[in-house]
Amino acid sequence: MRDCKRVLVVVHTVTFAQRLREVFGLLEADLRVQLVFTAAPHAFGNGVTQYLHDMGITPVPWEEALEAEFDLALAAGSRGVHELRCPVVRVSHGAGHIKPLTDRTGLAPGEARPPGMLSRRHLLHEGRVVPAAIGYAHHRDLEALARSCPEALPVAHVVGDPCVDRIAAGRPWRARYRRELGIRAGERLVVISSTWGPASTFGRLESLLPHLLGHRGVGHRVALLVHPNVFAGHGAWQVHSWLAGCRGRGIAIVPPEADWQPLLIAADWIIGDHGSLTAYGTLTDATILLTAGPRREVSPCSPAALLSAVAPVISPVHPLAEQLEYAARTRRPGHYDQVAASLSSAPGQFHRRMRTVVYRLLGLGEPARPPAVAPLPAPRPLRHWEAAADLGAAR
Repeated sequence: MRDCKRVLVVVHTVTFAQRLREVFGLLEADLRVQLVFTAAPHAFGNGVTQYLHDMGITPVPWEEALEAEFDLALAAGSRGVHELRCPVVRVSHGAGHIKPLTDRTGLAPGEARPPGMLSRRHLLHEGRVVPAAIGYAHHRDLEALARSCPEALPVAHVVGDPCVDRIAAGRPWRARYRRELGIRAGERLVVISSTWGPASTFGRLESLLPHLLGHRGVGHRVALLVHPNVFAGHGAWQVHSWLAGCRGRGIAIVPPEADWQPLLIAADWIIGDHGSLTAYGTLTDATILLTAGPRREVSPCSPAALLSAVAPVISPVHPLAEQLEYAARTRRPGHYDQVAASLSSAPGQFHRRMRTVVYRLLGLGEPARPPAVAPLPAPRPLRHWEAAADLGAAR
């Protein structure tokens, strides 16, 4: 193929790879564009190369990518992208901007800690705005950016959130997802979601697991969604070893590379922390309960903060099954509407808006057809992930 525009996809972590799929997939079937992938250095980069190989992608070494010439780069992270020899498009990778910076270096006394994607530290290098375009989910993000890094406003675009759009498109298929997961008539699905870090649900498993295993209701199926950074940081063997108590208890440990949206759509309840998946759960029919979480690690205007004001918190002194039923009975219509609305101010428009940004920077006309957005894949049966947990711990 000659005269192709060359686009570099910079993948730092599995989480970033999953979000970038929504962007580089927009270039699919365009014979004018060639994609090249690289795994950039990152503390949680373990598993990236295997994830790409499973998609049929062989990444080039990071050092080689830095020396090569490209027309555009796509990235969800900031580390090292200032070294690239081409314009860079940055995209957000979660539900809003939940976690503020932990390092206060460079902040004025009393200055609020902005989340990474809104901070000067993650957007500037030696005083220069690194990205040629930044995709945000909500108009609220531009207001925050005007306070934290106004230099980046000229390259900021509100494009929406692809997970919001995919969940909305998948909701009519809820019954099908439940059948594919193996949820039988009369059974109900509890999805437990954990972000990463010591304040996450996973970081407090010693208190949650006995509560879960000792009080699981009859007819409840349970799936555990753990952030890919936990697997990358500790290794799959260690994670499954810590979860050895789940073996034989009917708890499915979903692997980090799996598509999680069908599980949220299929759930009757979601038990989660301040991570993105819990916030995305507000788009589904599930009732949401929260584990006790830290306020310092949550940006006060984020969807996670809004959810913490309306969702009940699990108590360690009452049976879990009773709390699930109580939360379902007391949930009001429109209970999570404010949280759901905070996830995207352009619902249903991510792929169209994002494609326009990418093609404009490439200097190409867009294809004369709507963006091709693949439907959510069919989930594997829960029993497969239950068995996989046994095998993972055994190895």
